[in-house]
Parts: sequence; structure tokens; C-alpha cells
Amino acid sequence: MAKYDYLIVGAGLFGCVFACEAKKAGKKCLVIDKRPHIGGNIYTENKDGINIHVYGAHIFHTSNQKVWDYVNQYVTFNNFVNSPIARYKDELYNLPFNMNTFSKMWGIVTPEEAQAKIAEQIAELNIGEPKNLEEQGLKLVGRDVFEKLVKGYTEKQWGKPCSELPAFIIKRLPVRFVYDNNYFNDRYQGIAEGGYTTLAEKLLEGTEVKLNCDYFEFKKQNPDIAAKTVYTGMIDEYFGYCYGELEYRSLKFETERLKKENYQGNAVVNYTERQVPYTRIIEHKHFEKAQSPVTYITREYPATWKKGDEPYYPVNNEKNDALYARYKALADKEGNVIFGGRLGQYKYYDMDKVIAAALDCVQNELN
Repeated sequence: MAKYDYLIVGAGLFGCVFACEAKKAGKKCLVIDKRPHIGGNIYTENKDGINIHVYGAHIFHTSNQKVWDYVNQYVTFNNFVNSPIARYKDELYNLPFNMNTFSKMWGIVTPEEAQAKIAEQIAELNIGEPKNLEEQGLKLVGRDVFEKLVKGYTEKQWGKPCSELPAFIIKRLPVRFVYDNNYFNDRYQGIAEGGYTTLAEKLLEGTEVKLNCDYFEFKKQNPDIAAKTVYTGMIDEYFGYCYGELEYRSLKFETERLKKENYQGNAVVNYTERQVPYTRIIEHKHFEKAQSPVTYITREYPATWKKGDEPYYPVNNEKNDALYARYKALADKEGNVIFGGRLGQYKYYDMDKVIAAALDCVQNELN
């Protein structure tokens, strides 16, 4: 007899939500994670009264009322609005591209002037069907915006020149002809007060959790521990990379404690120049307006993924999507394993989307 109804592999958002809902339905779950903490990439830890986003900035935003009501059962969200700044050399611009950006860049004041300037630059380039990301970006926003605010940042993020990246990566770039620095269009937005780890703790309340636990080792020693497995790790690793490795982009974080109250005056500053090795600096205290005589900043460096590194972003191009389809066909034949989350489904998920996917998955499973 299996000891648990579900073995849930990964204590990230997908695993936490699945465990919470399964427990409510009277199911017995065991959650395991190879990391020494719960919460996956949303994990926060408090230092000097400041909640540090250990794996990069996580700003909750959604237009899905059901998901918003769901998370608010467990934590309170503040009214943080994401208004990042882009720094190119010593020039500062507002993001997303809006009238504040264009006014600073060209000294113009009206939407009509901004539209005319962008249209004029696009016409001068005379690009037909874009053959790569560089041409696509230039055709969308013109030379000035692309070269100062898109090109260097994108090349750092993907580790390749824009001229070698496929055009479809940026089918559109958000351009607003209004004076509005709110990055997201979603109705609801904020940061979990007290840090996201609290959300993970509330979701896993009353559920058995085992940390520093490698699934493959654990499964060898406990083959029949659960009737079903919910697997949120890398789908290619689950199948022993039998068709080859899927590609991911990784990140490296460098966090520093500074003996000053305020380092950059904003939660997120993007560094768009190619020569600067990091893509952004996060100053954590601004997410929750934390009062502290010190501050913590994190520089974020994109990195090529290799086995053993943390996989952050699936590289969803034609080649990888075709490879994932082969793994998905294998996954569909695994009768007692559910594959979920960003790595299990090889798909980038925002927080609200992963919660919605987990709620749909557990509902289908329990019905």
C-alpha cells in the first residue's frame, strides 16, 4: 500500500498550490525539494528588516480575479507598482516605452510628435520582412529606442547578437503614447507583505515536506511511496535526457549589503548597455518600503545553462519546442505521473499563470 496519495516533486508555486488543494480534498501528500527551502524561485529571506528576493524580482500581477482572490486568502499584498528605470550609459529612461521615455530621448512633448519620430526612423531603415530580431526590433521602434534600450539588454539576456536571434522573440514591443510608467497592464499588482516565503508556508500548512531531497535518489529508495507523482522538475531530466537536452537560460545573482539607506532610488534599474555584464540591479527594500539604515542590492547576470545549473528560462524556439513535443509524448504515457510548472511543461509562466495552471490541474485530477 502506498503511504501517500501524491508525491509532489518541487516546493515551488505549482507544487505548493497542488498540495494545498489536494490536502483540502482529504488527500495525503508528501512534498520534496532538492533545495534547503520551500517556495522555489519566489523564496524570500529577511535580513535587517528587508525581504530579499533571493532568485530575482518577483512582482505579482494578474487580471484573473479567481487567482487574485485565491492568493489573498493566504497573504496580504501591498500596492507596489512596477515602474522600472532603464540606464544607458549615464542616461535614464522610464519603462515601458512611453511618453516619459520619448520626451527624455527626443525633447518632444506630444504623442503625435513621438509617433512621427518613430515612423520617420522606421521609414529610413527600409526593412522588408524582418530576417532576425535586430531587424524586427528596428522595424517596431526605430533606431534610437532599439539601440539604446533593447539591443544590449536582449543580447545579454540571450547570450547572442540580435542579428543571430530569431525575429519571433519580439513580435511586439510595448509602446505607449501616454505618460504612464506602470509596467503591467493587469488590474491587480503588488508584493506579498512579509515576503513570498509566507505564501509558500501557508499553502503547505499541515503537509509533510522533505528538503535537501533529490527525487531520483529518493525514488530509488522509496519506489512505491505514493499512488501518484506530481513532477515539477525538468522534463528532459526525468526521462534521462534520452532525446537530448532541452535548452535553458540560467541566471547568477550577486547580492550585496550596503551601509546606506538608499542606493538607486528604485526597486528595479535595467542596464541596457552591452558592455555592462549584468542586466539589472534590484534594490529590495523599495518593494515593501522597508525602513532600515542599510540596503541590499542584487546584480543579475544572465548565463548559459549547463547541467547542474539552475534552469530559469526555457528557450522556446522551433528546435526546442519540437524536442519538448517528443518528451511530452513520453510524459503522456506515464499513467501515474503529472508533469506541471515551468520545467515540467517547458514553458515560461508568470506567477499568476502557474497558480491558475496548478488549480486547473488539481481540479481535473480530483474530479
